[in-house]
Amino acid sequence: MTLLLPAFDARAQQAEGRLEAALQDPAVAASLEHLREERRATAELLVAMGTIVSPSGAEHDRADFVAEQMRAIGLQDVQVTASPNAVGVIPGRSEGHLVFVSTLDDLATVAEHQRSAGAPPSISGDRVLGPGTNTSVTTAAMLAAADAYLSSGQRPEHTLVFAAVAQEETGLIGMRELFDRYGDSAEAFIEILGDGHSISYGALGIHWWRIVATGPPGHTLGGGLPNVNQAIGRSVDRILSLPNAQRGDDTRTRINISMLDSGSVFNHKPESGWFSLDLRSMEAHILDEMEEDIRQIITQVAAETAIDLEMEPVQLTPGGQIPGAAESRLVTSAAAISRWLGYEPRMSDSGSSNMNIAVAAGVPAIGLGGSRGGDRGTPDEWADIDGLMRTARQVVLLSVLLGGHDEN
Repeated sequence: MTLLLPAFDARAQQAEGRLEAALQDPAVAASLEHLREERRATAELLVAMGTIVSPSGAEHDRADFVAEQMRAIGLQDVQVTASPNAVGVIPGRSEGHLVFVSTLDDLATVAEHQRSAGAPPSISGDRVLGPGTNTSVTTAAMLAAADAYLSSGQRPEHTLVFAAVAQEETGLIGMRELFDRYGDSAEAFIEILGDGHSISYGALGIHWWRIVATGPPGHTLGGGLPNVNQAIGRSVDRILSLPNAQRGDDTRTRINISMLDSGSVFNHKPESGWFSLDLRSMEAHILDEMEEDIRQIITQVAAETAIDLEMEPVQLTPGGQIPGAAESRLVTSAAAISRWLGYEPRMSDSGSSNMNIAVAAGVPAIGLGGSRGGDRGTPDEWADIDGLMRTARQVVLLSVLLGGHDEN
């Protein structure tokens, strides 16, 4: 469900007032000027990052590179963690943390195109051309923003954490590790997915399962039953007949079965088979209800067909809503910055990304979406330098508005 935040309600006006005051601060102006001066260098940073092959689960080289850049610009306590995340901080006075999150990993197809490209990415006008650049816009923008903030001599009240996290595509592993470290002390998590043309503040739960069927194999002449395909077919029909599979309301509840696999020859019963299960809802209790209904179905079908059926989790992305999130300082500040950058952001309470981990635990989080470039996952992938720099300005200004200012 997409919602529009009123442009002129009281909280939005307050956020715009805070932003206008911040823009008058010479240190903030210096940070933004630094970004303008470093446009070419930031594009070159993206080129360098795009040469590093970094499919999900194999991000160590890119994590090491990002950590080197963090040290070079002056971030403190820089480390590459087990997942591997690259993390650095600007220390503040309080016990709180404002955590910025970018993505280290690429799709497997991007890695394949990088290996076969024959040349590194290149800068052409307002674009960086080449596979490996589109997703890395987020990390390049985060590093540029941290550098700009530090260059002006600002000191935050809350510690600013800059984290490039791994394995977003394969279970949000890096984000889970990051949340374990900062979840209890975080003022908010801000996921950098783009320049703020869209802002997500709620999370859509997505649970992927594999339903595995096993039974006795045999030649066709040995008899047709038990047969795993009977159990698969019967289960699929009953699951897709559930009331929740027909819903189309604001909870965005969905049930989808898209893959079925078993057998390889005409004249032999398969010993095993499986089908996929994609469950989605903005309400955690509905996901729980659907999974319980499905467990009851496969238990009944197993009894009817003498075939074993098991639910195996593939990826369980939590969802949830935080009351009052749309009117919070976090969301209204991000929206005010987007307007200052020249666009009215699209507001959504159903994000699906690293931010889900925080939102599901009741910790404020947003995802900044929008322009990064185009043709991701193809040999013609490209990144938008203008979008990169807008994203960096978003991060700088959110650091100022939400990170506070240490006067000592």
